[in-house]
Amino acid sequence: MKNLLAKFIADEDGAAMVEYTILIGMITVAVIASIVIVAAWVTARWGDLATAL
Repeated sequence: MKNLLAKFIADEDGAAMVEYTILIGMITVAVIASIVIVAAWVTARWGDLATAL
């Protein structure tokens, strides 16, 4: 039983997976935010162009 508990405590595979999941989530949020910002900028430029025409 001690051996099994020691293996469970020393196992870091689950922790690494959680860290990678959090990292992927943060990258996803950054990409979505960038897309929203660029979309707003492009929409504004198209509006300016339509007004100028």
